[in-house]
Amino acid sequence: MINHTETILIGGNWRAADGGESFEVMDPSTGRSIGRASDGTRRDIGDAIDAASAAFDAWAGTTAYERAAVLQRAHDLMRERTEELADLMTREQGKPLRAARNEVGYAADFLAWFAGEAVRAGGETIPSSRADQRFITLRQPVGVVAAITPWNYPISMITRKLGPAIAAGCTSVLKPASQTPLCAVATVKLLEDAGVPAGVVNLVTTRRSREFADLVIESDAVRKLTFTGSTEIGRDLAGRAGANMKRVSVELGGHAPFIVFEDADPVHAAKGAALVKFLNTGQACISPNRIYVHRSLYEAFLDTLQTRVAALKVGQGTEPGVAIGPLIDERAVAKMEQQVRDAREKGARVVLGGERATVDGLAGETFFAPTVLADVAPEMIISREETFGPIAAVTPFDSEEEVLALANDTEYGLAAYVYTNDLARAIRVSERLRFGMVGVNDINPTSAAAPFGGVKYSGLGREGGSQGIDEYLDVKLIGISV
Repeated sequence: MINHTETILIGGNWRAADGGESFEVMDPSTGRSIGRASDGTRRDIGDAIDAASAAFDAWAGTTAYERAAVLQRAHDLMRERTEELADLMTREQGKPLRAARNEVGYAADFLAWFAGEAVRAGGETIPSSRADQRFITLRQPVGVVAAITPWNYPISMITRKLGPAIAAGCTSVLKPASQTPLCAVATVKLLEDAGVPAGVVNLVTTRRSREFADLVIESDAVRKLTFTGSTEIGRDLAGRAGANMKRVSVELGGHAPFIVFEDADPVHAAKGAALVKFLNTGQACISPNRIYVHRSLYEAFLDTLQTRVAALKVGQGTEPGVAIGPLIDERAVAKMEQQVRDAREKGARVVLGGERATVDGLAGETFFAPTVLADVAPEMIISREETFGPIAAVTPFDSEEEVLALANDTEYGLAAYVYTNDLARAIRVSERLRFGMVGVNDINPTSAAAPFGGVKYSGLGREGGSQGIDEYLDVKLIGISV
């Protein structure tokens, strides 16, 4: 039991919520409480904004090398604390321990990457048509940043936002998902230990998501909003923040196509599909939602996929060999059941799974069996709505033009995957897919050093890469008469 009663950090001081309210944090594997977190109020949120605003000038005035040193120390601490952070993540979010360790490493990568980007964020000189004039540009921090992070990657999504904010010289107010506040507390304490000054990072754990969003959007002190979460909420936040002329970056839902062409190796492709589809129990925005396989390889692909998925062990993430943990809550399980039921009624075959799973000795009721659906058609719900769970939906196709039309027929545009041994086709198809990221024979086209983000209703802006820090910097032009 983690008895946190002071999980709000404001101006360097940890405190309980105004009024003393708190909420339970549950282990989705067991359905039991693992601790409590402070339930921040309107006053707490306002105080956090004020603290970030008060700390901004001093932090913006530090050198890039000072900020880089803090981030590098944070990276080193996160590597040292991998086991304790991974164990906490597994208990709070349900992710299998091996995957949790991988996430902590990924989170640390963002700290190291943006330590480097801090000292590379320079301006430029621009030639003038006038002999007596010089132009220079400066890149300066945008100001106070409000960051809202999700539960599915409860540490790496924090460092992917706070890393560039710290590097750029911004101060922040962080609101983590109410399902995973303890991971946020541990991450922010690590940043404190690394030397992040009081007020530079402020944390409000709260279930009052709407109130937090309203306050940061209305505040003149907050100059940027960064959000990772559902498309519905992200669209609303981006629209309201834009109306108040705030910088906005949002990383939203996905509906990734996974395309296997006739020249690909169906066994290799099916192994890749099984790995990325069931990553984090399917609770990843880059997880394939629609798997399109050329008809000539269809049965061979399905045979391998079924064999691989059937071998996935379901259970509590701390147990050896477990690959599939619980879904985050009952609503997520109900969504799986709805999508399977709809697909079956409209003609899909349930090749494997398709129902809740029970795990001996555990009271948690949010386990869903790894599932393979075949003969999935465009009119099925699973072909239109993001699944966010352990269901692989497979559809045959006959031509390149047909599958490109199917793949692009979505309001989402985050990630896509292509398996082919034809270089010309790989380039041609990658260019025509209307998605922000494409993996060609690659199920992990992500890295701290590479830009992450989508198009259409999958988001605005990029996180990671050299572009990641741009979201936290304004460009100022200075014209000088000499």
